[in-house]
Amino acid sequence: MGFLFEETFGVFLLLQLVLGGGAAWMTGRAIALSWRPAWSLFFYLFLLTFAVRFLDFALFGGTLLSAYYFIVDFIILLVIGYLGMRVTRAGQMVKQYPWLYERAGPVSWRDRKPGAA
Repeated sequence: MGFLFEETFGVFLLLQLVLGGGAAWMTGRAIALSWRPAWSLFFYLFLLTFAVRFLDFALFGGTLLSAYYFIVDFIILLVIGYLGMRVTRAGQMVKQYPWLYERAGPVSWRDRKPGAA
């Protein structure tokens, strides 16, 4: 048992980061593409965390009702999902409103300076 994972690092990498993280990224992307508010991400990732915990329990013998690992998984998925949402939203803002905004990094945008092309 580790701080971030219950079984082995390989199981953590496969379930929480690859499968769960990929689903969280796509959930964040879907939230951004549908122009929903960021707080709605909490609900969807809460449900996704249940699915990831169940897969951990069913496939690898993890603890199904472990509050600690549920919170750890939820935080990890929330960070990945939020990053997916912000990357997508930054692209949307720059593409949708090119006369107002320009990219300020992978997850942010800023006001375009007057007179800039």
